This record gives sequence, structure tokens and C-alpha cells, in this order.
Amino acid sequence: MEIMITETAQQKLAEKTTGRAGYIKLKYDTDGCGCAVNGVAALWLVDKLEENDEEIATDITPIYIEKSKMVFFDGQMTIDFNEAANCFQLKSPNEYINPRMSFVDTTER
Repeated sequence: MEIMITETAQQKLAEKTTGRAGYIKLKYDTDGCGCAVNGVAALWLVDKLEENDEEIATDITPIYIEKSKMVFFDGQMTIDFNEAANCFQLKSPNEYINPRMSFVDTTER
């Protein structure tokens, strides 16, 4: 699996994480979606990693994904940031996986 992060997304991630300790996870969030196969991709900043988290190398910083959720993502993806919509986007060569992807800071403040 490969994840490229555009320059715009890199800048926005830096704004959101500078001075914060933690790890960035690409989360397949199923809360409120009905069942485990219905979910939405989101970026989470977490305090600690879980045993089943897999590191995915990117061009700037590692991103972690739960191994069991990797099936919901494509082999090549890009994380971008849409200034007009003020949100991240997750896309592959074939589709937008989430055109309005949120960033959730779950770390202790």
C-alpha cells in the first residue's frame, strides 16, 4: 500500500499536529454506520498505537491503518486538502474514497 500526501495536505497536517505528540491514523470509522462493512475514512491523531496497527510509509510521515481495515482501502491512495471545502480528501486513481475527510484529534490535551 502506498499513500502520497500533496503539498497542500502536508501543510495542513503540519498545522494540525505541530506541538502535538501522537500518531496519524487513517481510520475506517464505522461508528453510527450500521455495520462493520459500512464506514467512512477519516484521519485521526491518536496518543498510542494498537497492536494491530500497520505502518504505511508516505512521503512525509508514517500513517497507520488497522490491519483488519486495510481491505477497505486501495493499494495506491493520495491524501489532499481542499481549501474551498476546508477538508481533507482521500482518493485513488479510480475514485474518491472520501472527498470530505475529517481530521479528528483524539489525544489528551
